[in-house]
Amino acid sequence: MKTLKKRRRVQVILLAVVALVLATGLIGFAMRDGINFFRSPSQVIAEPPKPTEVFRIGGLVEEGSIIRGQGKTVRFVVTDGGESVPVAFTGVLPDLFAENQGMVGTGSYVNGVFEATEILAKHDETYMPKEVVDALKKQGVYKEAGES
Repeated sequence: MKTLKKRRRVQVILLAVVALVLATGLIGFAMRDGINFFRSPSQVIAEPPKPTEVFRIGGLVEEGSIIRGQGKTVRFVVTDGGESVPVAFTGVLPDLFAENQGMVGTGSYVNGVFEATEILAKHDETYMPKEVVDALKKQGVYKEAGES
């Protein structure tokens, strides 16, 4: 009688372990495309990612760098004060997108140009994405609101 209970208990434990491993594997598989790492322009220049890697880049749009091309293609340069990365985006830019303003883009770095699939801009005069603020502070460029 005891051996039957022990055997059943071991079977239940093994089944639970297999279910846990399977669930963890499925969650990891589902999230593999949903995680986009953030990089500053300095990090992109220092260690260029593979062209197939999708990531987020953020910084300030350089003054005088916005070039509107044929159709909806827009080219500009994003900087963190240390390095600059050219960006190409085809689509409609957010209304608040402007020079010397913070932005975050999602896309890939191909042949020295960040090809963005999505561009996000700040939503008021004081907001800047945390990742962009951290990168600019690291470069010594960021100034708090009210500083000159």
